[in-house]
Amino acid sequence: MVAAEVDVRGLGHRYGDRIALRDLSLSVPSGSTYALVGPNGSGKTTLFRLLSTLLRIVEGEARIAGLDVRIQPSLVRRRIGIVFQHPSLDRDLTVEENLRCQGRLYGLASEALRHRIVCLLGVFGLEDRRADRAGRLSGGLARRVEIAKALLHEPSLVLMDEPTTGLDPAARADFWAYVRKMRDEAPATVLLTTHLMDEAERCDRVAILDGGRLVAEGRPSDLSAEVGGDVILVEANARSEMATRVAEFLGRRVEVADGVLRIEVEKGADVIPRLVEAFPGRIRSVSLRKPNLEDVFFHKTGRLIAHAVGSETSWA
Repeated sequence: MVAAEVDVRGLGHRYGDRIALRDLSLSVPSGSTYALVGPNGSGKTTLFRLLSTLLRIVEGEARIAGLDVRIQPSLVRRRIGIVFQHPSLDRDLTVEENLRCQGRLYGLASEALRHRIVCLLGVFGLEDRRADRAGRLSGGLARRVEIAKALLHEPSLVLMDEPTTGLDPAARADFWAYVRKMRDEAPATVLLTTHLMDEAERCDRVAILDGGRLVAEGRPSDLSAEVGGDVILVEANARSEMATRVAEFLGRRVEVADGVLRIEVEKGADVIPRLVEAFPGRIRSVSLRKPNLEDVFFHKTGRLIAHAVGSETSWA
């Protein structure tokens, strides 16, 4: 059985009268990539702040590498590396100077620090950028430096808060390549928050939060398999009217999200011809896919993660 790098039991947190986390329990296996996903206000950033010791734990308990986060925060900080959502590099310093300053904060001796910097510059392909000022780096390169900073003191756990915010698709792809390298070669456990389900599907395990509660946890493929069937996406004119008519025609629930009709059915390939024949000239395009984590969230909460409010739904 794989040991848990993070073990959370009965964790709760309030901001005044607002409950941010409710009796949350989960375990993050050592050596894994683990995603906390959910809409804004789901509690994932609060959990990140509690685990990183930025907020004090007052309800429940959390352990990192066996250390009690509430009782032993100083020891915990030495075991974790943090990549914040917003850049933390000193823009006026070079890449190497940023790394050197970080290493000094952790008390790394000169020779050990020099070795770690050389190693990490190589791992993240930054050797030819070591003398560049951080303020002149692209978003993707800056994110690489942020990760290298987090790994300098060889933490067993790296916490990342919405780490791909502001990155273009190419930089996001590079980021995930380096995350895999960090997990496999560092090695380190990676715990990240994201509101992007496609990113969560890249991780070994996922915890889906909503309203401060854990609504699903497990491997992405296992969670998606629980939904079953197929998902049909339809672009059509007068979509609200079409949603009602299609729901009546199929006897199934139809949602309107992101401008398209979304229908869950068994044997979707058999249903599509029936739809096209039943609504000639009304359907602009139709596509078929297997369920994903977005669908898992819907089944657990009754709404899509991208549409916390205002989602249109029709019932037969």
